[in-house]
Amino acid sequence: MHEVFAMSPVPRRGAVIAVTGAAGFIGGWVVRQLLDRGHRVRACVRDPADLARTGFLRAMPGFASGRLTLHAADLDQPGCYDSIFRGCHGVAHLSHLATYDDQDRIRRTCEHIIASIEASGSVTRVVVTSSIAAVISEMDLQELVRRPVCNEDRWPDETNPKRSPERGQGYSMGKVLAERLFAAAAARHGGWTSVACCPGDNVGPILSAHQQDMGPWQKLIAGMLRGDCVQTPVYRPWMPVDVRDDAACHIGLLESAAVKNGERYIAWSTETRRVEDINTDIGRLLPELGHVPGPVVDAQGERIRAREAEMRAIWDGCDLRNERIRALLGVEFRPWDVSLRDCVESLLAVAGVQPQRRAR
Repeated sequence: MHEVFAMSPVPRRGAVIAVTGAAGFIGGWVVRQLLDRGHRVRACVRDPADLARTGFLRAMPGFASGRLTLHAADLDQPGCYDSIFRGCHGVAHLSHLATYDDQDRIRRTCEHIIASIEASGSVTRVVVTSSIAAVISEMDLQELVRRPVCNEDRWPDETNPKRSPERGQGYSMGKVLAERLFAAAAARHGGWTSVACCPGDNVGPILSAHQQDMGPWQKLIAGMLRGDCVQTPVYRPWMPVDVRDDAACHIGLLESAAVKNGERYIAWSTETRRVEDINTDIGRLLPELGHVPGPVVDAQGERIRAREAEMRAIWDGCDLRNERIRALLGVEFRPWDVSLRDCVESLLAVAGVQPQRRAR
């Protein structure tokens, strides 16, 4: 276990914050809310000239004034963050890799970012975006029966020999690895703290059309609008957090003087929704849309489908907790209905998704 210690948070106004993955779904909202709170933001993106992905950032008022700046950065290139992080008070590390199957690559990219943090001479707080996959993703669902309380103290069973990227556990393994690498580096250095935010399934309004294909949750909702609804693996219900609340949690962890190095905080509402219910929620919340839901397609193998009732019962028995982050930050999570409604309307208005409708 890493030694925990307090370290200066970023100032609550006027701080300089670097955001990796700033063009992403969560990253875009973190940028927007940081600007709303009076901070200066260095938005790290792969290609600042790609207007399809960065146009929404350029449209923010902070960009016109210079309080928001865009910076090219490639996670795989050592030193690419050196000049960006120099002079920053904090870093919100939200970048997402295309694949998490290569654990060595995950280690390398984390080490690149850590080296730039330590070369900055100024960064004192880093918030690393982890996931509830680093809390609940199990090769054996019976672990959820044995340990049903899903809070920050829970980790997946890492002793299971089937836990491997080849068995679909790469994402969970990568997020656990990142949490530990950052916390250990901060403990060795002594001049900065690393705090992990473990979000649930992000749902809410997109800020740019390209974000309809990110997530994957808004992508799945866009599919439902078009009549294409896919069952989740092993019948896991959605465990949502509104993307705006998730962004607020990231910023709160940057600003909080009460957190310690190596701590992790789960950001989710503790509500759950089954896929088939979400598919019909759209019409319930927006009857004016005339949406016609398509059938739920279960593409899982026969062995999994035979255990559907058992698996659903296991998920129903999970005890989701969020009291730690609520006590720390005073955050109140938006209800599911608000998140889904705003997500759907943004997919229509921002991304131009054409829903499957009743004949008029």
